[in-house]
Order: sequence, then structure tokens, then C-alpha cells
Amino acid sequence: DEATAESFQIGLSPKGQNSLSAHLTSLDHNIDHAVQAGLLRRRDDESIADFFWGRLMFPIHDRRGRVAGFGARTMDGSDPKYINTPGTRVFNKRSMLYGLHKAAGTIRQDGTAVIVEGYMDAIAAHQHGDANAVASMGTALTDQQVSTLRQIAKRVVMALDADPAGQEATLRSLESSWRVFDAQVLDNRPRSVGALYRRDPVTLHVAALPPGRDPDTLIREDSAEWKRIVADAEPVSDFYIRTA
Repeated sequence: DEATAESFQIGLSPKGQNSLSAHLTSLDHNIDHAVQAGLLRRRDDESIADFFWGRLMFPIHDRRGRVAGFGARTMDGSDPKYINTPGTRVFNKRSMLYGLHKAAGTIRQDGTAVIVEGYMDAIAAHQHGDANAVASMGTALTDQQVSTLRQIAKRVVMALDADPAGQEATLRSLESSWRVFDAQVLDNRPRSVGALYRRDPVTLHVAALPPGRDPDTLIREDSAEWKRIVADAEPVSDFYIRTA
């Protein structure tokens, strides 16, 4: 809705590859700075062109609410469907979670963080009253993202797509970023402690989404069912055994 679009500062990059560069030039902005920020690109012939054009724009904020980069979705079905600001001094996709600047307060208060995959998944959750949702921006979770969540959440629910690719991504995240099944960690446990017990105070759960439904679709069609699925998310050990 309009209020949510304004809250997340969703915008549009016009068609034509010189709209932003012309606008910045008219305001006497330093074009080199815009190139360094990933907003403009310098062609081989040294001419300047917009990096984003003809796309729906999602500003990506750091934890303090400062815009660090952008995600952009195509409007005409062309590939790639999504692109991001290239890596810059202030934008590192691997260390950021979309929507964290809005969700952090609720996560601290309620103790639960919900991880979804895409921008629209997180935005739909917030629009329907679930302000503890953050998005991994379409990639497997990284060590940096996990470290951030561990600082503010007591319970984390991973609500990724239910298709095989989504389950594979979940398993990769559990093994590479959360290190749930790291052999060295398990070997160091006291014998009286179960192998899947987490010494970390954060408890990890996985939400079982209905086949063929992503969070965005499910939330908009049946927000009550989405809330139930998040509340009933299974412990990570149950998910791992069932899927493996």
C-alpha cells in the first residue's frame, strides 16, 4: 500500500540511461562521487551512464537507517530480474540485511527475528504487522549477517521458499553460516549434551511454507496462516533430519 511504499522509500529509475546523471549534473553534484557510489558507471569511451534505469528501486539501509545501496527489479521481465549496487566502501551485500533498520527494535522487544529471502517478502510482512522480518536479499546467509542477528535476537526463524532450491539454500546457511552441524563444535561438546544442542543462546527454527508459496504471496493471501507457520516453526534439528 501507499504508506508502506513511502515507509520503505520504494521508487523508480526512469527509462533512458542518462536521467540520473543529467539530474545530478544540474545540481552540481560531483559525478565521480556518484560513480564511486555505484549510481553511475563510466563507459569505455569515458562517457557517463546511469547504472539503474527502467527498474523498481529498493533503497538498502544500514543498521542506523542510512542508505548504503540499492536493489532494483526489472519492470519488463528482462534479465537479470534483480540487480544490486556494486560493492562500494559503504555497501557490502554480505554484511547487510534488508529492513533491519526497521525491524531491529521489534526484534529486541519480542526476541524473535524472521528471515525471508526477498525485498517483497520483508515488505509484505511489515505491511501486515510483522515488523520483525528481514531479508537476506536472495542469497544464502553469511557469517556477518548471522553475527548481527545473534546480537539482538533470542529466537530466529528462517522462512525461505519451500521448493528444493529454497531447502538447499537453507541447508547451506545452516552449515556454512550458522555452523549448526560443524564437526569440530560437536566434537567439543560434553558427552552428556545432545549433539544438536546449541551453546549459543539463540534458538534456531525453520518455517515450513506450503509448496509453491513464497512468504510474499502467503502473507498477502492469508496473513493469519503466515503468523501460525512462523509461530509453529520446527526446531532446526527436526528440519535437518526431515529434509536430509
